[in-house]
Amino acid sequence: QVQLVESGGGLVQAGGSLRLSCTASGSIFIISGAMGWYRQAPGKQRELVATVQSGGSTNYADFVKGRFTISRDSAKNTVYLQMNSLTPEDTAVYYCNAEGQFKTEFWGPWTNFRSWGQGTQVTVSS
Repeated sequence: QVQLVESGGGLVQAGGSLRLSCTASGSIFIISGAMGWYRQAPGKQRELVATVQSGGSTNYADFVKGRFTISRDSAKNTVYLQMNSLTPEDTAVYYCNAEGQFKTEFWGPWTNFRSWGQGTQVTVSS
């Protein structure tokens, strides 16, 4: 089982920055696949923000390109989202997502999984 624990949300003024972190915990030796961030604003559907594959390739929603940067520390099973030039429209609950396969030990089998974090609130004031 893969649990995702997020941190780093909060209140910031427009133009400010925040850094979100998400760590996969449990009996995990290695994760292969995508880790990323989604967000959901009040009254709106959850939407993709950014993802990063275990090989390093990234994918961003158009509305965050040039402002947000996703990165991954595979040794720590952690994904980060650096958010700069925040606007009130970025206000939402941000959810960490991870999906793919994991191992609990080097010689163990790969197990498919998909997990979501509990969400962290990001509020940008004007």
